[in-house]
Amino acid sequence: MRGMKTCCIKVARVNPDKDAIARAAMVLCRGGLVAFPTETVYGLGAAAANTRAVARIFAVKGRPPDNPLIMHISSRSQLRALVKDITVEAELLMDNFWPGPLTIILPAAAGVPDIVTGGLTTVAVRMPDHPVALALIEAAGVPVAAPSANLSGQPSPTQAAHVLQDFDGRIEAILDGGPTGVGVESTVLDLTTQAPTVLRPGGITLEELSGCLGGVHINIADGAAKYAHYAPHAPLCLVSGSGPAVASKIRQLAEAEKRNGRRVGILTYADSEDFSSAGEVVFVGCKGSPETVAAGLYSALRRFNELAVDIILVEGLEEKGIGLTVMNRLKKAAGGRLIQV
Repeated sequence: MRGMKTCCIKVARVNPDKDAIARAAMVLCRGGLVAFPTETVYGLGAAAANTRAVARIFAVKGRPPDNPLIMHISSRSQLRALVKDITVEAELLMDNFWPGPLTIILPAAAGVPDIVTGGLTTVAVRMPDHPVALALIEAAGVPVAAPSANLSGQPSPTQAAHVLQDFDGRIEAILDGGPTGVGVESTVLDLTTQAPTVLRPGGITLEELSGCLGGVHINIADGAAKYAHYAPHAPLCLVSGSGPAVASKIRQLAEAEKRNGRRVGILTYADSEDFSSAGEVVFVGCKGSPETVAAGLYSALRRFNELAVDIILVEGLEEKGIGLTVMNRLKKAAGGRLIQV
């Protein structure tokens, strides 16, 4: 539906204006698409029961139809119509992490549309920890199916401006509630497997889940994923290791690229080496505080699009806590361009 006017509705994060929320909820109820902030990234929402509206999500994003969507709810009462059974493990996770950046996979109830589940017998559900998102879902009165509000494969949006970059004139409305907080998507935990299994690391860490449930398995694709995600326009090369050899390798790679006439971008951290002479530097958080890196990661990757670099070099992080999530996103963005020093 190119050519439509996308309405950007500004709302306060805390106590969002009820009239503004009602306008956006009406768009959903009439079959439109609304981008809205969550604590992780902006989502692109449709009323989950409206299969025509949900189909538009796949169309405007360019998302493969067998890639399931996450159901967003505002209360546990909405969960009962979506799943066959709420297990003891699910109750425990909801008590500890909902609302919050945790998506739980459970057996789907009979009425959940196949277009939402990707034809699977399971459904992914979460309750976002954001007043605007919760108010929107409550006002709409229905669960909202929503992936991240970006073109498929590109960095997820953490500001309304990012959504406009990808979807201006292609969706009906954007609720602009300011920047998101966590900055990376929710953790996806499958409770239909023999042991609880993390399919996507996110805002809730593996350590937090293990502390809650005991044993948790992890099964993530990283750079070998079926679908590319989170990638800026320029190819990204991820350099991992420890000590000064990493910085030395990045400088070596940058010099070689510049000799070939290529414009080099370097993603680095406030507490890392000085790469200012090696290329176009974009800072994102601190290595010592990986949650700050997660919060700014996608904005930084989109910044390289604006700088029109030819290649991006990135120093890796230690893969523990939220650092595991950041590295998962960087590996997928790199698409196999990984160097271990």
